[in-house]
Amino acid sequence: MKWMQQKWEMHAGMWWMFVVSLMASAMCASAFAAAPQVKTQGSGFYRIILGGFEVTALLDGTHPFPIDTVVKDVPKAEITRDLQRDFLQEPVQGSINAFLINTGSKLILIDSGAGVLYGDCCGKLLDNLRAAGYEPEQIDEVLLTHLHKDHVGGIVSNGQMAFPNAVVRVSQIEADYWLNPANKSKATAFLSSFFDAASACVAPYVVAGRFKPFNGDVELETGIRTVALPGHTPGHTGYLVESESQDLLVWGDVIHVASIQLQNPAASVEYDTSAADAQRSRRLAFELAANKRYLIGAAHVAFPGLGHVRKNGDKYDWVPVNYEAAPGR
Repeated sequence: MKWMQQKWEMHAGMWWMFVVSLMASAMCASAFAAAPQVKTQGSGFYRIILGGFEVTALLDGTHPFPIDTVVKDVPKAEITRDLQRDFLQEPVQGSINAFLINTGSKLILIDSGAGVLYGDCCGKLLDNLRAAGYEPEQIDEVLLTHLHKDHVGGIVSNGQMAFPNAVVRVSQIEADYWLNPANKSKATAFLSSFFDAASACVAPYVVAGRFKPFNGDVELETGIRTVALPGHTPGHTGYLVESESQDLLVWGDVIHVASIQLQNPAASVEYDTSAADAQRSRRLAFELAANKRYLIGAAHVAFPGLGHVRKNGDKYDWVPVNYEAAPGR
């Protein structure tokens, strides 16, 4: 009988261990399931190597882009079709991207984001710059594609130079347009504040002698050349970055909604100073990118805004860069 009692006690012990195990598993599962959702992203920077240069894409933020009121010259049905094809719906979140070029001898920032001018959605560029391992004081030059709020707003912080050691450069045509009060009265009403913002943002650099516009297509630094792409604004400019036979075209606002404008380059936005000129520049940029296989840095393609343009009949496809955990390998 003793062996039967021992066997029963053994089975009872095993059963109790099984029950305890189930209870522990249930408690763990319940605890993990109760963890709150985080609802934030990581730091907004992404790095690639371009020949001998290091390029860091920096996110200033994302904001809902009001396609229904802003996109012009394309039927509504076509817009809906193109968005659905890419699994999007209105309003589409638009990225505001900037690009930091480390040439080895200089740090050159192309565009600066919106700063405080777009509200709480944006103005994260300085934090992301620091997260990427750099300080604003290290920036040698800021090259602006144009003087719209979401490109120039980040060069100031509390009315002071956000990049106190930098020279700010933009097309002379662009500067002459946005910094001339006479042009404000001729522009559409919704652009009125854009003139005010441009003047206020560049003012500290003008006073410090650090605002230096350029004329024409010129090489500003070894490996960085301007490319005139007018239309979105009068002096809208891209920057062609070249190192060891590798090329990056930072093209500013050639497109705002990739899903629509890559399919139909005639699609414009109400912010365009000249829709016809913007369409010509868009087609030129698409052809250059596709034929020369340029890497593109796009201000408003989903972050990091780095990819290639592939011709697809009379349309184009956006091919984002392949993610690399360790750039340059």
